[in-house]
Amino acid sequence: MDIANPTPQDLQAKLYFLVEQLQHMAGELPPKYQMRLPYELLSGLANSLLNDTIFEIVKGLMEIQHVTEKHLFQQRLQLLNQQTIECQALVGKTEEEKILLKVPLHKKHKEDLKEMDMKLVMQLDQKVTDQQSILEKAGVPGFYVTNNPTEIQVQMRLCDFIIRLSKMDLPT
Repeated sequence: MDIANPTPQDLQAKLYFLVEQLQHMAGELPPKYQMRLPYELLSGLANSLLNDTIFEIVKGLMEIQHVTEKHLFQQRLQLLNQQTIECQALVGKTEEEKILLKVPLHKKHKEDLKEMDMKLVMQLDQKVTDQQSILEKAGVPGFYVTNNPTEIQVQMRLCDFIIRLSKMDLPT
């Protein structure tokens, strides 16, 4: 069999295998997600996976997401470290000075951390939107830009399916 030029029979065998695997994976999900993954969607997804391009796109998006999450986590740790240093600066102060400075400092730290967390969540939300848009433009069924939490969960499950399939020995 020529991997570069698969026969229609080879493609058909691969398609059947992908559909079967996707149906099995979908069957393991809670019912509220199963009902959002009809056969037509799974079949369309399997068809889009006949070409390895979608596997490569999803792997790339996953790598970018991991790098982004690490970077955002480092930013948060930096802020917490800076706040710890500011608290340690109170060590040399008198008790009266500590009492006067501690409450506003803790209030400021709490507000800064909340602001930082909101920025991080907005950046992560933007990353999700970017991923949805890329996968939609690549023609992957089930992907479109949405901020509906249930739909995002379904899309996350579909990405998981694609990643799991990418690690399998697929028929060629």
